[in-house]
Amino acid sequence: MAYRNLIIGSPAQLSLRGGQLIIRTDAEHSVPIEDISSILLESRMSTITTAVLAELGRCGCAVYFCDEKHLPCAVLTAYQQHSRQLGVLRSQLNATEPLKKRLWQSIVREKIRNQAECLRLAGYTEKAAHLEAMTERVRSGDPDNLEAAAAQYYFPALFDESFTRRYENGINAALNYGYAILRGCAARALAAYGFLPALGLHHRSTLNAFNLADDLMEPFRPTVDLLVFRTVEDEDELTPRLKQALFNVLNLDILMGGQHHSVSYAMELLVQGLARALDKKDPVLSLPQLLELCQHGYE
Repeated sequence: MAYRNLIIGSPAQLSLRGGQLIIRTDAEHSVPIEDISSILLESRMSTITTAVLAELGRCGCAVYFCDEKHLPCAVLTAYQQHSRQLGVLRSQLNATEPLKKRLWQSIVREKIRNQAECLRLAGYTEKAAHLEAMTERVRSGDPDNLEAAAAQYYFPALFDESFTRRYENGINAALNYGYAILRGCAARALAAYGFLPALGLHHRSTLNAFNLADDLMEPFRPTVDLLVFRTVEDEDELTPRLKQALFNVLNLDILMGGQHHSVSYAMELLVQGLARALDKKDPVLSLPQLLELCQHGYE
């Protein structure tokens, strides 16, 4: 199983040699491509060969590209890697609105539960209880938009009463960076299992190529929130060390189906579960549960 998430932060040349990714900076490093889950190319002075990109795509590795502000702006995902892609695509296209609304209900409930757990882990027990109570009121399709109501309560409760997601500050920059990593992880898993990422359950923007990724990343967001709460202040800048910590969110521990997994593998399990749910027309999904921040251990 691929488990390594690499950051290329300084100018480098990436090439392929005998199944190894060769990274040349002031020295030469090699990593087995089959071990790589994702790569973040932060330096705009790095070069990468088409052979490397093709092999990374074949192995299902996500490759993130950054803009001039060093923020993830694009992601390369695998194409037609799933052996039953047509079957998965048919299930996705044939999904009924009631089924999609039930699935979205489950996702929203778990997102709000994880937001409540984030508040609890941050020491805000009473605020967590208030948010937890909202989960039982989420109906099929969330017609009351409790997801937005929960967010409106949650962010000021976690960071500061005056906090809003509209501000340009260190906290929001870090949140956006972490969310972009989660989004790319979801897009990678969806592509690997034959889904059409543009066709979402709830998100339906015609300008968004990753509507379904935006759906599935929702219950994972509080992992980023807790990490930012523990490490970032308003005035902080996105330093290389902070970006590395945010990219490492994919390696943090999370509970899924009663077992501990890395965030990146839990995302893959969620995509597998979605494929089964759409195939069987069953709205039951196993969803991630937030844990205290801890690096996932591989045996």
